[in-house]
Amino acid sequence: MEYVLSNAAVARSFTEYLCHAVGENPSSWRIEVDRVAEGYNMLDFPAVALILLLTLCLCYSTKKSSILNLIMTVFHVIFFGFIIIVGFSKGSARNLVEPGGLAPFGVKGVLDGAAIVYFSYIGYDSVSTMAEEIQNPAKSLPVGILGSVLIVTGLYCLMALSLCLLVPFNMIDKDASFSVAFEKIGWKWAGNVVGAGASLGIVASLLVAMLGQARYLCVIGRARLVPSWFAKVTPSTGTPLNATLFLGLCTASIALFTELSIILEIISISTLLVFYMVANALIYRRYVVISHNPPSQTLLFLVLLSSTAIGFSMSWKLDEQWWALPVLGGFMIAITAFFQYTVPSVRQPNEEWSVPFMPWPAVTSIFLNVFLMTTLKAVSFRRFGIWAFLITLFYVLYGVHSTYRAEEMEEGVGEIPQHRPSIQQTKLDIQVL
Repeated sequence: MEYVLSNAAVARSFTEYLCHAVGENPSSWRIEVDRVAEGYNMLDFPAVALILLLTLCLCYSTKKSSILNLIMTVFHVIFFGFIIIVGFSKGSARNLVEPGGLAPFGVKGVLDGAAIVYFSYIGYDSVSTMAEEIQNPAKSLPVGILGSVLIVTGLYCLMALSLCLLVPFNMIDKDASFSVAFEKIGWKWAGNVVGAGASLGIVASLLVAMLGQARYLCVIGRARLVPSWFAKVTPSTGTPLNATLFLGLCTASIALFTELSIILEIISISTLLVFYMVANALIYRRYVVISHNPPSQTLLFLVLLSSTAIGFSMSWKLDEQWWALPVLGGFMIAITAFFQYTVPSVRQPNEEWSVPFMPWPAVTSIFLNVFLMTTLKAVSFRRFGIWAFLITLFYVLYGVHSTYRAEEMEEGVGEIPQHRPSIQQTKLDIQVL
């Protein structure tokens, strides 16, 4: 869900920047439909055309799509450099503190913003979907994921700082921020150039994300959690054609009519929840599956940790009982230290890489994800609740029975060769992910 929605959001942004690149008003490229609810009444056909075009490229060849992505990424980085250099050379430090000071909405404003832009970190995990196609994935994947996170985070910060140097925060456009910022300092030509560069960057990021989402669905299809039709790979191109086409059409449908703000809120809550579950699974795997400790100790720790994080977050959000913040924060640190001291942890034999300083990184992730989720609007939880109910219903009515039948058929065939993972193992891997 988060991949489809994030790709739809990025495609909607493509229209904004492309219009600024050619000097047009974005509303002129969208069609307004009467008698349709606000937020769903602006049809965005350029976004749909882009998604369908990229879907066809991914169906044709992964290798050629990767070459295209590399070329666009090079141009994208050049535009990054241009924006950062101009922002630092032509901007003014006064814009950082006027009006309203360095943080005009306070610490809560910073945290609310962090919860919304969290979806920007979707996609790094898509590197793991290429594990079957790279050499030495145990070493290459951690380096690739961590390296890209650090590099892009640095670029995010430099881009945001250059934007705030160019114009005050209350003059930043919500749709095509950088293009409009250059226009406001009198560099209209630069606004057009930046619009073109941002459009290329959006195409590049969409290409990678759509590549990853199809492979996710393909592997889930192998586990029979969804129909195995999605797991079919075209022999001539080596691409999961059915999964690519299906998700491309889903993404295009959402991008056609859904406003960006609506998409962003539901993406943020889904991303935060996924990262929260991964952090919990990491602790359980390290201390129960690998270290062979009784599961009751780890499960009790995880329940206490999540409950304390919720209590801390709600106390912060409601501005009540401020004394509860240090008490709950200290309690989280205490139970984590007690758990680390009393529950032994061992490394898996021949494991090239594992998360260091456990359980502290995973505990920090659990706390931050819970904390940021509480800053989102109630309507985001309602929309996500509807989706969660529908997909859980699908899992209960189809996924459970389908995987059970597949396991029965596999047991009837006999022993599976060593070089191919069993469906049971694949199912477990998918559930952990």
